[in-house]
Amino acid sequence: MAATVLDGLKIRDEIQAELAGEIAALKARGITPGLAAVLVGENPASQIYVRSKVKACETLGLYSEKIELPASTTTAELLELVEDLNRRDAIDGILVQLPLPPQIDTRRILEAVDPAKDVDGFHPTNVGRLVAGRAGLVACTPAGIMELLRRYQIPIKGARAVVLGRSDIVGKPMALLLLHQHATVTICHSRTRDLAVVAREGDILVAAMGRPALVTAEFIRPGATVIDVGMNRLSTEDEVRQAFHDPAEALRKLESKGSVLVGDVQPEDARERSGAYTPVPGGVGPLTIAMLMSNTVRAAKLRREALSESRVASSE
Repeated sequence: MAATVLDGLKIRDEIQAELAGEIAALKARGITPGLAAVLVGENPASQIYVRSKVKACETLGLYSEKIELPASTTTAELLELVEDLNRRDAIDGILVQLPLPPQIDTRRILEAVDPAKDVDGFHPTNVGRLVAGRAGLVACTPAGIMELLRRYQIPIKGARAVVLGRSDIVGKPMALLLLHQHATVTICHSRTRDLAVVAREGDILVAAMGRPALVTAEFIRPGATVIDVGMNRLSTEDEVRQAFHDPAEALRKLESKGSVLVGDVQPEDARERSGAYTPVPGGVGPLTIAMLMSNTVRAAKLRREALSESRVASSE
């Protein structure tokens, strides 16, 4: 039986259709959720990501601002901008595109964002809420993966889940979200012994280590659900030949486009061995932006509720 392709584009469209109704209801109350995207320097990948996020705002009718700063920006200058955005009522979500230039203290910047506007879900307050299982703004990629699993009715309760990668952005929040849905979770990383053996225990396998085609057939339990978070750009013939068993099509793409995308999972092995898998591209990527939009709408609602409660409390 052929593996099910978990279509991130399809799920993105479902999420955005639902958000359109929520946004229309907010606009009827005179509220237009607003997102500020801050880009420092001229990293080409970051420019593409920010452009995609601003375009998604336009598609859904959200207010957005793209703020571009030179690569020479200091920590103090960026902190001043973040504080200004924290104060502005038209801005419900603040996104500081990573990575930042090396002279900027990334942790100080992320911690300066108002937790109520932290639509990336990176602030320690929101991370703490996630650990405690309390409602809050959750990192977009893991939240998108949970939506994908839910909408494709992949069983989580009681499942063995293995997360490859322990980053603050994907691995750790992914493990917590699965744990809160009653999966038994193992987190692996570069120093895990017998990595393939541990990975093969997973009914659900999430690969987020940033290494092209690392996860081969020996990592995948037959029939497992394989979620590939990786987005690795290959630009040489040798890289393509190492990543693909049959590289002919990928080599044609390399010749015509100059690069080929591959995830952290060997794509042919995922197709042949899994029960369901996410393709690259078209799997997890579209969901990250969809959940950023969802977090922005959620932040707008939560902020208005908090302001309303504060006014009621002050009048009593």
